Amino acid sequence: MPGRWAACQAVPYYDRDPPHLDRPFAHEDRSARAGGCRILPRPLRTDVDGLAPDLAWAVMHPEGVFVVDTGEIASATKRGYYPSWHPYYCTSLEVDIKPEEEIGPQLRQLGIVPERDVRAVVLTHFHTDHVGGLAHFPGVRVLASAADYRAAQGVCGRINGYLPGRLPDDFAPEPFAFRDGAVGPFSQSVALTSDGAITVIPTPGHTSGHASVVVRRKEAVYFLAGDTSYTEDKLLGLEADAVTSTPAQMRATQEKIAAFARTEPVVYLPSHDVGSVGRLRAGVTLAPEAV
Repeated sequence: MPGRWAACQAVPYYDRDPPHLDRPFAHEDRSARAGGCRILPRPLRTDVDGLAPDLAWAVMHPEGVFVVDTGEIASATKRGYYPSWHPYYCTSLEVDIKPEEEIGPQLRQLGIVPERDVRAVVLTHFHTDHVGGLAHFPGVRVLASAADYRAAQGVCGRINGYLPGRLPDDFAPEPFAFRDGAVGPFSQSVALTSDGAITVIPTPGHTSGHASVVVRRKEAVYFLAGDTSYTEDKLLGLEADAVTSTPAQMRATQEKIAAFARTEPVVYLPSHDVGSVGRLRAGVTLAPEAV
């Protein structure tokens, strides 16, 4: 979790939109659509008074909508939402998010009804700025790391900055089952769709069970990175960010991402990088010579 962030959601989508989703996109420029997966950003704010964005993603596929992370909610701006005894929340965090900037209202603006249209919610990890909006997805299947879920529980979880008491009462995530083959240098994966276009890979470091989502499109791979680094620059510098379980593990994951980008075009999209939305819009890939 970076110290300061503002609301910002982005929405990827597939070319073959479900029929009831066609109309909300009528105002968008579709001239670049070519097959596979195109990503449409829909930011509200990306850099306000030095705050970083808090990005969530929705990948629209013929098999359904897959949401990656859920962002934080407006209640986080109120006194008492974060534990007053925790030094990080007391001294290092500033949140600016309005109710209409939560992921549920933003999806509905696009004609996506979470409980009707979302096939699954995929969590990169359990920090509150990635799971705060889970209540917008009643009855929806949630996929997450079993290791990260365990780490978020109890006294130790609270000391380490997780907020298990803010999870929905009926929360019962389905653990990732990494039974599929390698994705580039990542030896394990799990495909979320029958065509393998959306896969989850383990990317530990920021937390022990951190995961990322790889979305394949004809011209590039879109790497929904979560917090493998806070920015693309930090990835390029192989810099372990401030919040990490083990810096060496985080750098090892970053090295794998860099190796991946040397073998095929990768658009790198960490959740708190002010540049992610611009790279998403333009399809800017990691330059092989830079990684």
